[in-house]
Amino acid sequence: MNRNNFFVSVVIPVFNEERTIGDIITRTRNTLEKFKIPYEVLVIDDGSVDRSPDISKAKEANVYRVTHQGKGYAIRSGFKRGKGNIIVTLDSDGSHKPEEIPLMLQCIMENKADFTIGSRFFEAEANKVKIPEVNRIGNRIFNCLIGLLTGVKISDSQSGFRAIRSDVIKDMKLNSRGYELESEMLVKALKMRVRVAEVPISFKQRTVGKSRLDPIKDGIRILNSIITSYLF
Repeated sequence: MNRNNFFVSVVIPVFNEERTIGDIITRTRNTLEKFKIPYEVLVIDDGSVDRSPDISKAKEANVYRVTHQGKGYAIRSGFKRGKGNIIVTLDSDGSHKPEEIPLMLQCIMENKADFTIGSRFFEAEANKVKIPEVNRIGNRIFNCLIGLLTGVKISDSQSGFRAIRSDVIKDMKLNSRGYELESEMLVKALKMRVRVAEVPISFKQRTVGKSRLDPIKDGIRILNSIITSYLF
């Protein structure tokens, strides 16, 4: 497996994360340097009003600013700009460990999968994860619905830590602007019979700032996205 045959674009959506984004970029760069694979780091700033874009530029990331429209819109903007044949997405709040990016890449590089999801609930890891119970219940509902529609069992359909071949993304018509993007991507990938694999990851609930996910409003959008992505 020649790593020079691969180029990785790491897409990090950011909205007012000045206290964490610098560390995430540094750790991402260090990890991929050690992994010895060509890469780029793209920070898609979703209309931040803090120092997130300045800090990102200082850390030598490629920074693109868009009007504030949501996480999904920012990630889709990153997909359009990424030059890699593998795209990695991870959150900017410190909940994902950049050191685990190689785990996300391995299955794709070994041609065992086209799309990997970092699962917080994979096998023994499930009981170790500390997240709000409403989020855990919601995730189970979405997992069950996706499994019912597609016939594929997924343990963490809402994880934002992912790796996917760029040619797969090009074949998708993605429309989501918010948190429902993860569900839209997954359902459309399974409909396309893309090889999807899950790998266990660490997860740390954000300790700085407050989550912007609204369990009710975003939950309804996610449910709608799952159904419409399957039907249309």
